[in-house]
Amino acid sequence: MKDKILVTGVAGFIGFHLARRLLSDGQKVWGIDNLSPYYDPNLKKARLKQITGEKNFQFSRLDIADRRKILAFFEKEKFDYVVHLAAQAGVRYSLINPFSYGKSNLDGFINVLEGCRRTKVKHLLFASSSSVYGANTKMPFSVRQNVDHPLSLYAATKKANELMAHTYAALYNLPVTGLRFFTVYGPWGRPDMALFKFSEAILKNKPIEVYNYGKMERDFTYIDDVVEGIVRLLEKIPRPDKNWSGRNPNPASSFAPYRIYNIGNNRPVNLLKFIEVLEKSLGKKARKKFLPLQPGDVPRTYADVADLEKSIGFRPRTPLAVGIKKFVDWYRKYYQI
Repeated sequence: MKDKILVTGVAGFIGFHLARRLLSDGQKVWGIDNLSPYYDPNLKKARLKQITGEKNFQFSRLDIADRRKILAFFEKEKFDYVVHLAAQAGVRYSLINPFSYGKSNLDGFINVLEGCRRTKVKHLLFASSSSVYGANTKMPFSVRQNVDHPLSLYAATKKANELMAHTYAALYNLPVTGLRFFTVYGPWGRPDMALFKFSEAILKNKPIEVYNYGKMERDFTYIDDVVEGIVRLLEKIPRPDKNWSGRNPNPASSFAPYRIYNIGNNRPVNLLKFIEVLEKSLGKKARKKFLPLQPGDVPRTYADVADLEKSIGFRPRTPLAVGIKKFVDWYRKYYQI
């Protein structure tokens, strides 16, 4: 492809890595971000610094919740493809600041949908989350499962995004693909996530908080695998599913140009095993503080990626030990430890 690609949330963890990959592939990338202080804006600025100056990259500081500016931006630039990654992230933060999720994840997403509709974008990919599986316990989590029982407001907004996107696909024939990410980790990762928090605490000889007394499993997915999935799906523009039936509806597809995919490693790892691998990479033992399951958390995630592999011939494969070592190497270099 040699088209104009917009990446929203370009200073975020996934957005930055995606933009860098697209630029290395010779694509023209426009990025927007509001540099929210949800976590250290200096980390976001440092990510941006890695790609600012690339001849095919343009950045604008914009908030997706600013309807007037976002719609004007879409009308001016007229993108071919949009990868919407900007959002208010975090399960636990949604318990204390719910209104920020309505502003970014609902109002902001409507603005992006409208921008795509009005300018006839060829394909919109948007970030959903494994959190939408909520109270589901049938493993592995399949995109063909019903996901109507979220356990956090964050998860509810991501489920709402899927419904909103389907509506635009059905009403306006806008091709949309939703991506349910499973615990993404790697260099330049988010400070509010376990790998970052654990590494910081262990290196400072502080205890780490281990929820559900360590009886947690997560489908940890390395960032490069996530980016590979997104890049391949960009050109996989969804078409109506001819086999879709309203009598027995498949949640993963539609009579409209709409698809949902899991992007996960397909190998859940016990939290204590995860900590063990991290300790080995850091060369230091963790002091553990065991705590009960937190509100909004789910005990286990496990991605069924059969649909992803069938569609693009790819599934995440990076071993946990390899991915964690790459994160630790980056962390030590970035913080000069």
